[in-house]
Amino acid sequence: MAKANPLQEQLLKAGLVKKSKVAEVAREQNRARHAKAPAGPSDIQLEAERARAEKAERDRALEAERKAQARTAELRAQARQIIEDRKVPRSGDSEYRFTEGNAIRTVLLNDDLRRKLSSGALVIARIDDRYELLPRTAAEKVRERDASMIVLDHGQASAGEAEAITSDDDAYYAQFKVPDDLIW
Repeated sequence: MAKANPLQEQLLKAGLVKKSKVAEVAREQNRARHAKAPAGPSDIQLEAERARAEKAERDRALEAERKAQARTAELRAQARQIIEDRKVPRSGDSEYRFTEGNAIRTVLLNDDLRRKLSSGALVIARIDDRYELLPRTAAEKVRERDASMIVLDHGQASAGEAEAITSDDDAYYAQFKVPDDLIW
């Protein structure tokens, strides 16, 4: 056994500690004196950690983008299904022309379908390279999922434009007073 300190020797003589316990404490003290202090993280470790963090962030961004694309594709598929399920059968030989983007498109309709389309009860939706008529309720469901599939909707567009035109016209004609006794 290595030279013990005087306190340990006194404790041993007094019988307060066992010889094995003194040896164990001496070994721990010796290990603590000669052990290397834990070194801080090296530059290589810091660079590796930063690279791991950047990769994790890129992976999260890519996953979020993939989820967004999957959600968009799912909504588009739902809209296509609604159009296929709820389309109104077309018949007739009267051409109805409308614009989509910069092109003029034509669908064949009968007079009843033309009236419903003009009143806004029916809407024209595009699916792939063809056009289908939808009832307004189905068109609203399609619009919630993919608004770009709705090509022509007289009911929605005309309501906002009509109010703007009416209010502009009312403001202009308010300056002209019409006599109460005017008889036509």
